[in-house]
Amino acid sequence: MAPFNWLPQDRINPNWQAIQAKIQHDPYYRLQSAQEIVVAAQLGLKIDVNQASVDDWLRLPGLSIHQARTLFDLTSLGVQFCCLEDIAAALGVPIGRLLPLKPILSFCYYDEESPSTPQLVNPNTASVEQLTKIPAVDLFLARAIAQNRLECGVYRNLADFGRRLSLNPQLISELMYYLRF
Repeated sequence: MAPFNWLPQDRINPNWQAIQAKIQHDPYYRLQSAQEIVVAAQLGLKIDVNQASVDDWLRLPGLSIHQARTLFDLTSLGVQFCCLEDIAAALGVPIGRLLPLKPILSFCYYDEESPSTPQLVNPNTASVEQLTKIPAVDLFLARAIAQNRLECGVYRNLADFGRRLSLNPQLISELMYYLRF
């Protein structure tokens, strides 16, 4: 049986507080080691692998921009990761390489048929009919999105989308949960 450790973690490891401060003060801090992952997990940091952005993936040590984009692109296509082995297979890496990441990864399942699951739509490829299924997008706006896309090319991101269509900030705030570029 391991002895009870009555000292706080920051007294055992003086770097603990410095790591905590970095993680708490920078929401995009890129974790550097397995130790930092442990600290992040203790602080409650979780990355939902099926909703993670490229920036979320890049927070993990050892993941390249190419790997982060691959994982993001797969989830954008509707692929759902159920376990660490799925991520390893998608990246073509041994599971052992990803095991240190496990404490902060969350594997949530999203049922596409459930009304509580936001249906992500790419405004660069969606039809007018698909666009009207987004809350707050009426037929007029859906047609404007498609017409602007035809005349000016694809939307680069949410900011470009809002600027080109002259949308108010409130509407952009509502739409950002349904659009994936």
